[in-house]
Amino acid sequence: RPGRAGSLSASAPINAQIMEMFTDMYYQLKEMRPRTLAHQILNLSMIVCSALMIWKSLMVLTESESPVVVVLSGSMEPAFHRGDILFLHMGYSPFRAGDIVVFKVADRDIPIVHRVIKVHEKPTGVVDILTKGDNNSVDDRGLYASGQSWINREHIIGRAKGYLPYIGMVTIIMNDYPLLKYCLVG
Repeated sequence: RPGRAGSLSASAPINAQIMEMFTDMYYQLKEMRPRTLAHQILNLSMIVCSALMIWKSLMVLTESESPVVVVLSGSMEPAFHRGDILFLHMGYSPFRAGDIVVFKVADRDIPIVHRVIKVHEKPTGVVDILTKGDNNSVDDRGLYASGQSWINREHIIGRAKGYLPYIGMVTIIMNDYPLLKYCLVG
């Protein structure tokens, strides 16, 4: 197990640096006057509230519960790559084959970005949709909930209307390396 011990000793200086950083922040906060501390807390609160207001406004404008998503896999390559940020809009126009949609299915927390390949409109007004990743060899029936062969409008979060390439890699890196996320937030 020498390799394991080496990895522990390599991470020890990093852990010590992080601990020292948090200790320094604690003493800086402790030395602040109450009025300065209150001012800092109010500034942070204003930033958080502004971000929430912008997000909620985007939700209303795009008619989507999540107006911006990050592509997490390579299933849509070459159209979209891992780390691309997609801008969504739901709208009321009918879904057509070729639309790129973001949808959620039961038992999965993370939304999926795939292309619509078949649309069946029933006389009752219900629309059944079948999707597939551009880089996948089969359709998404295996991804849907057990016994489900199609998705419907209620599963769809929005349609991709634009994207920024690779900007979302920051999000992916912070999820892959949580320690980095805590350092940046701290």
